[in-house]
Amino acid sequence: MNTLIAITGLGVLCLLFEIFNFRKGIIPFTIVGLLATLALTVNDYGTNASFYNNMIVVNNFSVTFSSLFIVLTIFLVALSHNFYESHPTKISDFIAIKIFMLSGAVAMVSFGNLAMFFLGIEILSIALYILCASDRLNLKSNESGMKYFLMGSFASGFILFGICLVYGAMGSFDVIEISELSRSAELPDWFFIGILLLTIGMLFKIAVVPFHFWAPDVYEGAPALTTATMSTLAKVVAMATLFKLLSVLNADISESFQIVIVVLSIASMTVGNIMALRQVNVKRMLAFSGISHAGFMLMTLLTLTTSASTLLYYAAAYSISGIAAFAVILYVCKNRDNEDITNFHGLGKTNPLLAAVLTGALLSMGGIPIFSGFFAKLFLFNQTIEAGYLVLVIVAVVNSIISIGYYFKLILAMYGKEPNEEKTGTPILYYSVAVVAIVINIVIGLFPSLVLDLM
Repeated sequence: MNTLIAITGLGVLCLLFEIFNFRKGIIPFTIVGLLATLALTVNDYGTNASFYNNMIVVNNFSVTFSSLFIVLTIFLVALSHNFYESHPTKISDFIAIKIFMLSGAVAMVSFGNLAMFFLGIEILSIALYILCASDRLNLKSNESGMKYFLMGSFASGFILFGICLVYGAMGSFDVIEISELSRSAELPDWFFIGILLLTIGMLFKIAVVPFHFWAPDVYEGAPALTTATMSTLAKVVAMATLFKLLSVLNADISESFQIVIVVLSIASMTVGNIMALRQVNVKRMLAFSGISHAGFMLMTLLTLTTSASTLLYYAAAYSISGIAAFAVILYVCKNRDNEDITNFHGLGKTNPLLAAVLTGALLSMGGIPIFSGFFAKLFLFNQTIEAGYLVLVIVAVVNSIISIGYYFKLILAMYGKEPNEEKTGTPILYYSVAVVAIVINIVIGLFPSLVLDLM
């Protein structure tokens, strides 16, 4: 609860900084404030408490995922300094929106009531709608914002209708009461329809096949920093929320539910990777890569009672490598009209450090040792085999091999092609975020117990 109050207060202070014309202090102050909020959140580790009649629940699940979200937001805020330098009067708006979006993310993993869950997802979604269309003079950005708004609104409608049906079946929004009643032998049919609608709405947010069709266009058209936010923070928030939602509704007891998850997982991994092979735009490639990784993360839903730590580890490995990759993409494509692979030609010669960071991030996403992405997939596959889904793991391994194809296409462009331009100075923040993110990725890869033992 303290985390939510601190984040909301920080967002309000960002807006006040603009009123008093302290623009230069907004980003440093926000980063310090987020670090303090992170310490406040970590301090709640090991506690089990609820607030406001169980509207907000604080436990190890909410604390660990909230801490991950705060770390990702710190990186995104740091990158904002150079990304928005041509819009100094708007900096407070963009930063405040990201902070309020974080409050929605924390609410989504801390809910103890379906009303709070819906409130959190709407706060997060509305912030992303604004950020997608924030480049007002860019037609692609306007198209991106409109597409995401329309698809997100449909998804929210599914979620709201699902909540209504669950309430109609159980007579309560409280997840503890719903969890206890769901173990009853006789449940109304509309309870299961409600779970189905809730799941469909969340699968839209995660961009799982066949609910993925909005993602490539939205990722490509949105400003690059917004794409980074959506592919890292927003995706892992939605996945963690779906995991918690299905856990409290006891959805894993249904065999038909497990079959559906297996099919969706295979479809997402396969479609995402095959489509990514054909892309020349890096943001579209990472959009399809994200769809593939959503398929991998869906595998954790097959063992809801035991896979919370595996999901946390995979989410951390994927999102932090995504931050490292986008820090480099933001630098390379800063003054370009597009994010095509040709922009990365010869980066290994003009900027060896950033090229090495991007290579490491891509290898982590592909599942190559010593990066945390390899161990995330290893633990996930091991858990899935123990649950009896060997065929799913074989398909996942094949898809991991396929993914190396398009990741290496970008790596070969950096090291095997001649540079397009002269070596230029790199802002220190791009270096800082890229290097810190890839170091964290390697550290949790070498010492996975740092994350796995948290839950």
